[in-house]
Amino acid sequence: MSVTAAILGCSGPQLTSEERAFFRRVKPWGFILFGRNVQSPDQVRALVEALREAVARADAPVLIDQEGGRVQRLGPPNWGRYPPGRAYGDLAGNDPLLRREITRLGARLMAHDLAALGINVDCVPVLDVPDPAGHEIIGDRAYGRTPDEVALMGRAAAEGLIAGGVLPVVKHIPGHGRAMSDSHLELPVVDASFEELDARDFAPFRVLSDMPMAMTAHVIYSAIDRKRPATTSKKVMRRVVRGAIGFDGLVMSDDLSMQALSGDFSERASASRAAGCDVVLHCNGDMAEMKAVVAGAGVLKGRAARRANAALARIARAPEPFDAVEGRARFDAAFDGRFAV
Repeated sequence: MSVTAAILGCSGPQLTSEERAFFRRVKPWGFILFGRNVQSPDQVRALVEALREAVARADAPVLIDQEGGRVQRLGPPNWGRYPPGRAYGDLAGNDPLLRREITRLGARLMAHDLAALGINVDCVPVLDVPDPAGHEIIGDRAYGRTPDEVALMGRAAAEGLIAGGVLPVVKHIPGHGRAMSDSHLELPVVDASFEELDARDFAPFRVLSDMPMAMTAHVIYSAIDRKRPATTSKKVMRRVVRGAIGFDGLVMSDDLSMQALSGDFSERASASRAAGCDVVLHCNGDMAEMKAVVAGAGVLKGRAARRANAALARIARAPEPFDAVEGRARFDAAFDGRFAV
């Protein structure tokens, strides 16, 4: 069965007849959900089932951005509240073991929420190391202020998700923290030297290079490629992502509809794939844009297909035993009830 090397969104809480027919025809590798797709647990479960039914693959990945803080697609009253990454890093400043424990617990609780809905991929952890002068688009989404802090907490979050049967996606490889602008709105250019980037920005990704999936940064690193952002740069993909970082898992683009990228959607997809992205991501559910993305993305085959299969093989057959009620009580106590519902 031919599979398109794309992850696509849909327009609302239920599939339209046009979406259902389109997905059946093009068979994207996976899907991603946003707030517009979420109303209630039963509704989300039904939507996830409909998406998988449309592509006739029970293991089709269904992704979501459930970081906590300002990036949380599931929230009260049906799901718990979670803090931004920085809140974990600020816990009990002299007790790194506690910070790691609670970070893992938070991710394990999120995995419990997601797995109950059939969602099997969370676009977490954020491994960007924030620059004090950088744009706030990363800001408190980062777990800490140093590469070591980010790597330690990122590892804990990834392990919590995996234990709950949900795949993590490390982002935004090879690092968005120095960007002086928001790549949703424009193309950031980072002029740091390769040595500076390697020591700080790339370091957390190197520590988590064993993770199953990574999402690119729509950022130009002028020391490596003066013309193209990481997503569409063969130089960045080969020298940094697969080279200096040593990441051999599945690489997905960040959202192709972000304004950092140029060209029509077919061109964006084909350029991302040509650079070395295994699959491309398109989030907004716009049918015309999705048709163009599919045209440029091509078929998932060869090394990219092997990486995709290897990523899905990392999903635990059964989640780690877990008492969610006790876990949530312990989690809320760690934050003095600041994020309790």
